[in-house]
Amino acid sequence: MMNIKKASELLGLSSDTIRYYERIGLIPPIQRNSAGIRDFSEQDLAALEFVRCFRSAGVSVESLMNYIHLCQDGEEQHLEKRRAILVDEREKLQKKADELLSAISRLDYKIENYERVIVKKEKRLFEKGD
Repeated sequence: MMNIKKASELLGLSSDTIRYYERIGLIPPIQRNSAGIRDFSEQDLAALEFVRCFRSAGVSVESLMNYIHLCQDGEEQHLEKRRAILVDEREKLQKKADELLSAISRLDYKIENYERVIVKKEKRLFEKGD
């Protein structure tokens, strides 16, 4: 038997996250034993690992839900729709990465020019006038 605590430790997910994924349908309902305690099967763990992998790749919960529903439908015509979800998620991540690189570049400029330019500008901006 694998309870939620053991599954959580094994997969590196919090128990709350696992419950949330189950509640919103990212993973199928987990079988419970006679005491009402979740009893994770190998398939349950594989489903959680699948979700964890996609989430760690930056795929949003909403997109992942759409992706999983298309997988569950099992139709070959959904292959392109699933690929499109992945491409869209990649584009969103690339946009975020570009924004972060731009922010890093601005900070690099400030660091490189701190004493020569930035301190003088800050002094003018924040000094109190009499």
